[in-house]
Amino acid sequence: MENNDLNFDNRIPLEELKTAVIAIREELSKVIVGQQNFIELLIVALFVDGHVLIEGVPGIAKTITAKLFSKTLKTGFSRIQFTPDLMPSDILGTSIFNVKESEFEFKKGPIFSNVILIDEINRAPAKTQAALFETMEERQATVDGKTYKMTAPFMVLATQNPIEQEGTYALPEAQLDRFLFKVKVDYPSVDEEVKIIQTHHDRKSRNPEDSIQPVLLPKKLVEYKNIIHEVVIEEKIFKYIAEIIAKTRNHPHLYLGASPRASIATMQCSKAFAAMKGRDFVTPEDVKKALVPILNHRVILTPEREMEGITTESVIQMITESVEIPR
Repeated sequence: MENNDLNFDNRIPLEELKTAVIAIREELSKVIVGQQNFIELLIVALFVDGHVLIEGVPGIAKTITAKLFSKTLKTGFSRIQFTPDLMPSDILGTSIFNVKESEFEFKKGPIFSNVILIDEINRAPAKTQAALFETMEERQATVDGKTYKMTAPFMVLATQNPIEQEGTYALPEAQLDRFLFKVKVDYPSVDEEVKIIQTHHDRKSRNPEDSIQPVLLPKKLVEYKNIIHEVVIEEKIFKYIAEIIAKTRNHPHLYLGASPRASIATMQCSKAFAAMKGRDFVTPEDVKKALVPILNHRVILTPEREMEGITTESVIQMITESVEIPR
C-alpha cells in the first residue's frame, strides 16, 4: 500500500500544495487558537472556488479568522458590514457623471475585490442580498446593462449570528445554496480559552494583523486548483456520493433534500481533502468529511422534527451511516 502512495505522489506533485496548507495554518495559529476545522474548510473552499457562510454567536473570532485568512493570500480584501439601510449600489458600485469627459463612468463598489467578508449578511433586506446572487454564482456584476467580470480568486465569506434575530432578514434557500459550506463555529474549550487569554496578554498592544504574512500567491493558487482537478475518484465513490444525496430527498425527517449541486460540491471537496492529505485518490473518509458543512444549509427539517430539537447534523449523520461504505 505504501508503494502505491509513493507512485501516486509521483504521478501528481502534491508536496508543494501540502506545504502551502501547513504554511497557511501556521500563520493563522500565531493569532487564532483552535478553530482547526473552520480553517481547514476555508482552505478547501478557496481551492474549489466556493463561498462560505459562517454562523456562530458574537465574540468567537468568526470575523477575525476570516479577515486573517485573507491576509495569508497575496490578494485584495474588502469588508462590507450589512445593515438594514444598505442598498445594492453600496455593494456593486454606481455610475457617476464625469463632467470632464461628458459621460458616465462606473465607480466599482467593495464587491470588486478578491476575498470579500460580509459581516452579518442577514441584516440587509432581500433586495441587497439578491445583489450578491450574480456575483457569487457567475463571478460578474451587471450594472446599467453593462457586465463587469470579477478578478480571480473571488471568494465571499459571510457571517451571521444565529440567536439575535430581531431586525434580520433570513436568507432564502436559493441564496443559501450559493454557499459551498455553512460552518457552525462553537465556543472554545476551557484549555483553548486559557490560551486565548494568554495570547492576548502576551501580545500587549500589538495589532494581531501585523503578525500575519501572505504565504500563497494567486499564480500558485491556480496551479494547486489544477492539481486538485487531477485527483482520481473511482466510480464506486461517485455512486456513494449520489446515494447519500438521494437519501436526503426522501428521508422522513427532512422536508427538503439536497440538489445535484450538493453532489458536485461533495465530489469537488473530497478531492481537495485528499490532495491536502498528500493523496491523489479519494476515499470514503474524504466524502464523509465534506458532507455536514455542504448539506447542513441545503436540507430542511420537517417542522415536527425541528420542534423535537433534532438537528440537521444528526440527520445527515444518520443518512451517512445508513449507506454502505464502498470497499
